[in-house]
Amino acid sequence: MPKKTGSTDSELDSYVAKLISTGDAKGSVTEDDIQIALKTIDVTDKQLSAVYQTLRNNGIEIISAVEDDDAVSDLDDDPVVHHDDIDLDGEGESTEDHDIRVAKMADAEMSSEKPKKKARARTTRARSRVRGIDATTVMLTGDPVRMYLKEIGKVDLLTAADEVDLAMKIEAGLEAADKLEAQDAGELTLTRAEMRRLMRVEQVGLDAKQALISANLRLVVSIAKRYVGRGMLFLDLIQEGNLGLIRAVEKFDYEKGFKFSTYATWWIRQAITRAIADQARTIRIPVHMVETINKLVRVQRQLLQDLGRDPSPEEIGAEMDMSADRVREIQKISQEPVSLETPIGEEEDSQLGDFIEDAQAVVPPEAASFSMLQEQLTQVLDGLAERERKVIELRFGLADGHPRTLEEVGREFGVTRERIRQIESKTLAKLRHPSRSSKLKDYIEG
Repeated sequence: MPKKTGSTDSELDSYVAKLISTGDAKGSVTEDDIQIALKTIDVTDKQLSAVYQTLRNNGIEIISAVEDDDAVSDLDDDPVVHHDDIDLDGEGESTEDHDIRVAKMADAEMSSEKPKKKARARTTRARSRVRGIDATTVMLTGDPVRMYLKEIGKVDLLTAADEVDLAMKIEAGLEAADKLEAQDAGELTLTRAEMRRLMRVEQVGLDAKQALISANLRLVVSIAKRYVGRGMLFLDLIQEGNLGLIRAVEKFDYEKGFKFSTYATWWIRQAITRAIADQARTIRIPVHMVETINKLVRVQRQLLQDLGRDPSPEEIGAEMDMSADRVREIQKISQEPVSLETPIGEEEDSQLGDFIEDAQAVVPPEAASFSMLQEQLTQVLDGLAERERKVIELRFGLADGHPRTLEEVGREFGVTRERIRQIESKTLAKLRHPSRSSKLKDYIEG
């Protein structure tokens, strides 16, 4: 049997271009489409691998014949168990301090990770294949929240066995993706049949990841509703929680024996609390300061109940073991910005900015007096010699508001600083003469 040499690159490129056009029109291509398109030319295994990689690089999804894989049948089961081990109604919910601590613990774990380059590429590749709810459908409804809840309610919940089964498929899919990447890099040689099998396993893993995410979207909603009223919209909280859920799916280790919902709750809370700290306020406050502010608010409320009045900064500081000045500083940091255009009054015909004093505004009488002083000063200086007037203007910054030193003025005129000092003393003596000083006396005394 003659050895398969493969087609030329130009001939193969023309067929790949047709596949890309088909994929752009349909959004995806099947393995059958690829086989039919390439059946008239001889393609080597390396060239076939390059075709698959080119289609992926162009954002075209390759749909495998996953119905022939025995592992896919498990995705059609009908799970009925709810997340019964999670407090979905908020009873027994920990305090805000716990939420902040959760965020810190997640940050510590994330900072301690040292993901490999392949893992990062694999994660990006997997995320791009996760399918979501049709955005067009959501935009057509008057209540996007209700529409979203209706859509995620159609997905059945999973049993613990289902979660483990999906996690195993995800793990197998990631291993298959690693082998395909090694094949693309020339580090591994695979037959066409092996490549097809690995592509099917990879697709099964992606579908399993999507199934695990979809089945836990209601868990995100139940957690997100506890954080409503902290500066972010409900849909934004759900979105941030969904990012935490995706992170939980990527990090879940089924071999440790924990139920996925228990593990995912930790990541969802971390993502939401982090988003609130970063996005809820117009001026961002660090997480450690948010923790201190929350503690101060609780102490203030407790003292209000105990004393029957608003506690003073000294009383709050004694309770929190800090100085009164530090308490005032924290209270100042915790203040929310207010728009100067906020309507004021029952009829809202005034704005907040109308009632705020501008300490830097010029008072009309003072502005008029200063203008007259400038005119009189100009007349007095005009009676001096050109060199004397220039020296006084530079030394006292009368022209630009920037006073110069003797040395700077000396460089300006090309003389020593001592000479400038002599000119200055002589000029000031002239200005003190009653014929000149009388014009400025009223302004100086005033």
